[in-house]
Amino acid sequence: MRERAKIFIADDEPFNVDYLEQELEDMDCETISASNGREALEMIVAEAPDVILLDIMMPGMDGFQVLEHLKANARTRDIPVLIVSALDSLDSVVKGIKMGAEDYLSKPFDPILLKARIDACLEKKRLRDREVLYLQQIEAQKREADKLLHVILPHRIAEELKSTDQVKPRLYEDVAVLFADIADFTHYCDTHLPEKVVADLQELVEAYENLALQHGLEKIKTVGDAFMAVSGLLRPVENPVLNCVVCGLEMIEIAHQLTAGWSVRVGIHVGPVIAGVVGHRQYLFDIWGDTVNTAYRVEGYGVVDAVNLSRRAWDWVAGDFRGESLGMVQVKGKGEFEIIWTRGK
Repeated sequence: MRERAKIFIADDEPFNVDYLEQELEDMDCETISASNGREALEMIVAEAPDVILLDIMMPGMDGFQVLEHLKANARTRDIPVLIVSALDSLDSVVKGIKMGAEDYLSKPFDPILLKARIDACLEKKRLRDREVLYLQQIEAQKREADKLLHVILPHRIAEELKSTDQVKPRLYEDVAVLFADIADFTHYCDTHLPEKVVADLQELVEAYENLALQHGLEKIKTVGDAFMAVSGLLRPVENPVLNCVVCGLEMIEIAHQLTAGWSVRVGIHVGPVIAGVVGHRQYLFDIWGDTVNTAYRVEGYGVVDAVNLSRRAWDWVAGDFRGESLGMVQVKGKGEFEIIWTRGK
């Protein structure tokens, strides 16, 4: 709301306009006037006044037509309108109020009543402007919350949570799970400042997120220096393991190129997983099951700077890459387990 109220006068009688301008100036209001309906409409849109004093009887376009256009325009519909009419025009007053006018002023004008009507309209305008501002702020906050929700959760999961206030846990078959872990990360942390460690890790994770997006993988989370992503979970993929292997090879390459020059291990397994959202104050979309545990073990027992796959995962891509078996590895919690590693075609 501006400091000095702006009042628009639409009246074709100069005497009325002069009188109203004088009274309104005494009330410290700025005034603008027009002598016909069409001119009034154009000026109201351009000037955005706080209150409109609208005479019914005007040449060309009468007050009712002006009022109808004002209420049909989103830019002007909320500006308070006072109908100006003669004392014997009660029917016109009623019609104007039904069309959306706030109140009326009768001719000849009473200064006390004029001030009361104007003050009431200005107060309503202030309240309306405040309400609009609050609604805009709420809408902006909702957009920010929605944006944050889509950053935290995959798009499909975020939409389900918004529409139902929950995410139904589901079992998904043939999901390829990828873990990428930095080799000797603990030693790196011990020999570098915390700011350097976090900055380098941020650089790597951002690069991994971009690679995952390029290859159709869904990032699930990062745990310390481990990056976890999946393929074939929320949208069908012809060969989810192939997507993970190609992405994993590029992860290894880009890790060498970044500031820290890290070496990484990538582990992949494929199988059924359960997916859902846990938590309420801080949402987390996650996956569970033996497939996840196995992928984690494959990465942990694998070769550095290589993509390591379980035998089951390798069978999905054996014709596309040259691999070398580590033989039957004694894996904690899994017994003997074959791991095949590859560095490309």
